[in-house]
Amino acid sequence: MGVLDVIGAIFKPISDVIDHILPSGDAKIQLQQKILEGQMQAAASLMDYEKQLLAAQAQIITAEAQGNSWLQRSWRPITMLTFLVLVVCDSFGWLPFRLASQAWTLLQIGLGGYVAGRSLEKIAPSVAGALSSGKDGK
Repeated sequence: MGVLDVIGAIFKPISDVIDHILPSGDAKIQLQQKILEGQMQAAASLMDYEKQLLAAQAQIITAEAQGNSWLQRSWRPITMLTFLVLVVCDSFGWLPFRLASQAWTLLQIGLGGYVAGRSLEKIAPSVAGALSSGKDGK
């Protein structure tokens, strides 16, 4: 279930109550319009929060990638490669123990986050430029 679906699910009971309580008319339409406006404001606030969160994550990855220290620039790839090697070894039965399911989950999250973060790092300047030009009215 997506976040926008959750927002819709929050507002739906209110809308249903209005549908059942109020007879048809201007008051009902006005209340439904207010509910829709509230839902849109909640969604816009959530999108703004998500944008700020992604920008902060991109700044962290950018700072690490541009860091002075080799270790600072390389710790994420080294960690993910280590987990990847462990998973491959586990798949072929080369380890004296079986990896816990959490190791697989960590690898999925780490690789997904790294790939998404690197992609975001590459497109962030374009998105930021488009957003700033939209605010300026250009």
